[in-house]
Amino acid sequence: MGSPVHRVSLGDTWSSQVHPDIECERHTQSFNVERLTNILDSGAENTALRRKVENIIHSDPKFSLKDNYFMTQNECYEAAVRRKFHVQIIAKRLGWLDNSPELYYAYRALSGELALNIHDIFLKALRSLGSEEQIAKWAPLCKEFQIIATYAQTELGHGTYLQGLETEATYDAATQEFVVHSPTMTSTKWWPGDLGRSATHALVQAQLICSGARRGMHSFIVPIRSLQDHTPLPGITVGDIGPKMGFDYTDNGFLRLDHVRIPRENMLNRFAQVLPDGTYLTHGRLQINYLSMVVTRVTLIGGEITPILQKACVIAVRYSVIRRQSHLRPSDPEAKVLDYQMQQQKLFPQLATAYAFHFLASNLSEFFYSSYGAIVNLDFRTLPELHALSAGIKALVSDLCSLGTELCRRACGGHGYSKLSGLPSLVTRGAAACTYEGENTVLYLQLARFLEKNYLQAQASPDSASQRSLPLSVAYLTAPDLARCPAQKATDFLDPKLYTMAWAHVAARLIKDSVHHLQTLMRSGTDRHEAWNQTAVMYTQAAKAHCYYISVKNFTETLEKLGNEPAIQQVLKRLCDLYALHGILTNSGDFLHDGFLSGTQVDAARTAYLDLLPLIRKDAILLTDAFDFTDHCLNSALGCYDGNVYERLFHWAQRSPTNTQGNPAYEKYLRPLLQGSKAKL
Repeated sequence: MGSPVHRVSLGDTWSSQVHPDIECERHTQSFNVERLTNILDSGAENTALRRKVENIIHSDPKFSLKDNYFMTQNECYEAAVRRKFHVQIIAKRLGWLDNSPELYYAYRALSGELALNIHDIFLKALRSLGSEEQIAKWAPLCKEFQIIATYAQTELGHGTYLQGLETEATYDAATQEFVVHSPTMTSTKWWPGDLGRSATHALVQAQLICSGARRGMHSFIVPIRSLQDHTPLPGITVGDIGPKMGFDYTDNGFLRLDHVRIPRENMLNRFAQVLPDGTYLTHGRLQINYLSMVVTRVTLIGGEITPILQKACVIAVRYSVIRRQSHLRPSDPEAKVLDYQMQQQKLFPQLATAYAFHFLASNLSEFFYSSYGAIVNLDFRTLPELHALSAGIKALVSDLCSLGTELCRRACGGHGYSKLSGLPSLVTRGAAACTYEGENTVLYLQLARFLEKNYLQAQASPDSASQRSLPLSVAYLTAPDLARCPAQKATDFLDPKLYTMAWAHVAARLIKDSVHHLQTLMRSGTDRHEAWNQTAVMYTQAAKAHCYYISVKNFTETLEKLGNEPAIQQVLKRLCDLYALHGILTNSGDFLHDGFLSGTQVDAARTAYLDLLPLIRKDAILLTDAFDFTDHCLNSALGCYDGNVYERLFHWAQRSPTNTQGNPAYEKYLRPLLQGSKAKL
């Protein structure tokens, strides 16, 4: 059987040997790990390219992450800028193209701890919302880093609710300029990455005002710092927002604009433009201005958020076969903690979720790229579904990745609390993901509006064209529904068709109940806005169920495509079964509510679920190995490939500055305290 290629560190005796407790886990392989890695990478050629890039990055000491956990915020930022600088030098030397796989793999190898990542989001927004002329002007400046750009949307007083943004861009026809202004304290741009110290330009989201009318949110390129000496330009107040839970390498910033004038051509105008005389023209719907957020969400789901949980699973599962604690039987040696059912119950649902989300992100990305070309060419037919899916899936993925990463940290006991485990930084990144690029509750409710609209359309007569034209993701709303689950024994719950149908049933029922509750309120005299507010909890529950259904359905469809890989198909099916059943058991009230499942059936589903745990246990290390994260990328004393946890923890702790520098508190406080007590001893 094949296995991943790993670069084991040398220098200490223990670091060149693999711990026997983890080595034995890899001794007998029930499937080809290397082949699964190829599948996750969408091809063996991608695996080879990724490893080539990783070897380039890891062999260069300029990219070392070893001291990250001992750095101040300023040191983290400077190190991230240095890494970005050297990546650009390498990219230029080796001919890595902008937005290329090589640059993505370099980002992955460095765990994303690079500066100027929002510079790339600016470029995505430019290509989505800018005209061909604007792209031709600004994209080369960005690629060559003649300017450094950021994306400035969130304000002190508003974030996800774009209609509430207060920053204004008023058109002055006399000078053919926009006057960009922060009219209130709460309109201060707050949180954009790369803004605090780095950016020279910002793509400012502002309310357009022209010919005396407000036209909604649009995007404006605003110079904010001098290209000569990097000082703020006239009318610009800019700086760093200060300490955060994590992301110390990112200079999140604030921006206030005092009647800053920019040329008319600096408004991105692929879909809307202001003519010299102030006439406002649009091409398509105003919601197209949200396209750049959709682009960013799709990228983040697979490239940033899902890997957080994948890494946490690698670290926690590897540590759990090294850590021994207590006895399963009094006469036995201390057991690996992964042999305990409770540890399996903590970790294996997270591992299954990590795989489910990997395939979900790939599928969403395919849908996005198949739709993107049409959208930028003014064919908006797929945009509502794409927006709804990207919103809901981003919310579900970040919610469960955040929760799962924290569970992995707790599963590592006290050592999981150490930054050297790598888990605290993953936990804080997962927590941040629940807010950036759309706060999750708001995103669920955006999806809920899409579900409500399509449910009402599905109520049309069976022969209507409108019903047949439902988007694919909500087609189940017109499918025949079973009032009762037909499962009679535990093994029946291992049928993908059955549990996919079960999730479709619950999602459809929750959507129906939400719509009917809203309609009942409106019939009783409540206006629609208040009725929606009073139904928001139900709608959010329905949106979550819909997303879970989509993820289960996508996982089962992925399995169907692996018919020529029976061993891999089998091991992934166990994860798919576990993912679907864990969701059912966690939300059993939704399945019991209308009698779709009985209490006896829930017991049978639990039996099927628990029976999967020891089967997955045999392959757990191999399944985490298949993600193929290098030790450098994980940067974890608990999660290294060789399993030498305790030696590495002790070795890394010696590097702490507190162990190599003097102790000022001793001379100031401890010594007088100790010496003052001597006379009494």
